[in-house]
Amino acid sequence: MNIRKELEKRILIIDGAMGTMIQRHKLTEADYRGERFKDWHTDVKGNNDLLSITQPEIIIGIHKLYLEAGADIIETNTFSSTVIAQADYDMQSLAYELNVASAKCARAAIDQFYGNQKSQISNLKFVAGAIGPLNKTLSLSPDVNNPGYRAVTFDEVAHAYYTQISGLVDGGVDLLLIETIFDTLNAKAAIFAIKKYFRDTKKEELPIMISGTITDASGRTLSGQTLEAFYTSVMHAKPLSVGLNCALGAAEMRSHIEELSEIASCYTSAYPNAGLPNAMGEYDEQPHQTAHFIEEWAKEGFVNIVGGCCGTTPDHIKHIAEHVKNIQPRNLPILEKELA
Repeated sequence: MNIRKELEKRILIIDGAMGTMIQRHKLTEADYRGERFKDWHTDVKGNNDLLSITQPEIIIGIHKLYLEAGADIIETNTFSSTVIAQADYDMQSLAYELNVASAKCARAAIDQFYGNQKSQISNLKFVAGAIGPLNKTLSLSPDVNNPGYRAVTFDEVAHAYYTQISGLVDGGVDLLLIETIFDTLNAKAAIFAIKKYFRDTKKEELPIMISGTITDASGRTLSGQTLEAFYTSVMHAKPLSVGLNCALGAAEMRSHIEELSEIASCYTSAYPNAGLPNAMGEYDEQPHQTAHFIEEWAKEGFVNIVGGCCGTTPDHIKHIAEHVKNIQPRNLPILEKELA
């Protein structure tokens, strides 16, 4: 599958929030456990990635809703599927299996979506292996009294990502998406792990998508980098795309996407939240509102890949897809086209 050919033709749509859709099912502790983990020694409710093993039909169903809404790229349900993040549930040993299972759920959703109509569907669909930011950071100390302390080492983070990547590739993903990056050093460990994995296995390297998170109006990541510094820090990976997601709604993200579109030599992506959360932590921005913002970005030539993050639903994705379907994608700089 050559996603570059698709990106040359049109703006691609990435899916919306997985967690938002899982919450709609109002699952219980027993639902999360399933039969296999019914006697697990810790609570597991909230471990959404586990549902790819215990409730695969729910995850497949959510993926299909996004595909039906117009998504071209669906993300695996693996935001926390590392040995480091799964330690919260004492499920470190499941990390590889979680990634394989989630990738297979996404592949099954695409197969079911195509059904017998594959020859009639002109637009290809892709599975992006979602690689989240971890719940531990390499750049910041968790102890205010000891700024030099780190809760984890670079090698530990790289090893955790290596395990995740091996599961995602074995499960059949088309792309690898390092997303919601608030600490670029964590992202660099993920990049290192990806490169090492493909060197070790001698498999054909999959395209890498990279998506950072600007946390506030200062235009910096949580670990203090400006957008340009973040971009410069990850370009050695030669990613398919660099973009932004999470933390901000589309209104607040606009200036940062504009800046990124001006400096990036690769494709650009953006999938904002459904506005900013209200006092209850919920998202109120309606699908037509989100789509209006993203349509403007597309018309300005800022983006190649768009979608939604926290609070967005298949309805948001449907509106976004409809609003950008007739707009030309952002042009790559001439140099990048010549090298591609």
